[in-house]
Amino acid sequence: MKLLVIGFGQCGCRIADQFARLNQRARRQRGIEITPGVFAVNTDSADLSGLSAIKSDYRHRILIGGGKTGGHGVGKINELGAEIAKEDGDKVIDAIRSAKRFFESDAFLLVSSAAGGTGSGAISIITQMIKERYRDKPVYNLVILPFEHEEATEERTLYNSALCLKAVGSVADAVFLIDNQRYVRKDFSLRDNLAKINQLIVEPFYDLLCAGEEKKAKYIGAKILDAGDIIQTLTGWTVMGYGKSEVPMLSLPFTRKSDFRSKSTETHKGIQAMDEAMTEISLKCNPADASRALYLVKAPAEEMSMDLIKEIGDYLRSIAPAATIRNGDYPRGGSILEVTIVLSGLSDVEKIREYYGRTIALIPEFERRQQETESRLQALDEEGKDIPSLL
Repeated sequence: MKLLVIGFGQCGCRIADQFARLNQRARRQRGIEITPGVFAVNTDSADLSGLSAIKSDYRHRILIGGGKTGGHGVGKINELGAEIAKEDGDKVIDAIRSAKRFFESDAFLLVSSAAGGTGSGAISIITQMIKERYRDKPVYNLVILPFEHEEATEERTLYNSALCLKAVGSVADAVFLIDNQRYVRKDFSLRDNLAKINQLIVEPFYDLLCAGEEKKAKYIGAKILDAGDIIQTLTGWTVMGYGKSEVPMLSLPFTRKSDFRSKSTETHKGIQAMDEAMTEISLKCNPADASRALYLVKAPAEEMSMDLIKEIGDYLRSIAPAATIRNGDYPRGGSILEVTIVLSGLSDVEKIREYYGRTIALIPEFERRQQETESRLQALDEEGKDIPSLL
């Protein structure tokens, strides 16, 4: 599957930059293309300058709202971000249309944080614009939820997240939800943590996108998971997981593949990778709420068996009994077995309900504070009304 990727705001642009690196890796390691175009859109010129893998020309790094922000961002006011996106959205449409291999893409993936200003406000507006112009291609959103400390200390974070989620949920064909907090490593510095988190967010897409684009016969699975399967799976609120485990080299000449212990170990390693994928799922959820799901198993061809695929499929069926499940195999790799899972069409997401509930409670408080500030300013003006003016 080929995705045209557009990042919005600081967070979204940096993740889009990771997708550009992922495409470079796919070309270098596998000789295939998975992102025909990667673009960064922001109101802050300094953030755009900090990217490394996205092309540096103005058609790939797009500055919007320069007249209103002076190239210095919107200060976390996502209503302003949405307003600027409405005014300058044609810049983005023109840029993606100019991509040389634009029409090779199977879908769009728009990326942003939920809590920021530019990305949070712009992603739903541009999603709607793209859907109006390109009705034959699905438009997916990848939305990054804030850290726990941001939720606890910044009320604007909750408000922005609720507004963003409500908007993208109503326009995107599917929304990948990513909880930043699940990827935090306590012993990393802030810079290293953010860089590592961005890598971990993007990594599950690698095999998923590559599997259907392979050209060499020996790397094409017995059951290919291609763009059609992915498009039929993705709908509504969506989460992803990725896990791996080392498999014994059963292909060595002194190893008996028919040995029951070897067979048991092979299946066990598959379940172990599946367990890790579920543990590292991008957002805490109940898999039973998913209406659609898929899994991709990547391992050396000689280590792949019907029993392995069946066991992993049975495992997923047991935790997502109501889901329509699609699957595929990808015969690549050395001694590593990897499993990528997607749960889509989630009927209930606790985190979103929490954002909505807390934001509804905040709105009257915001209004009260505004009225209180205005009344105090008015009282202050009244105190000085008899003082002569210099103006």
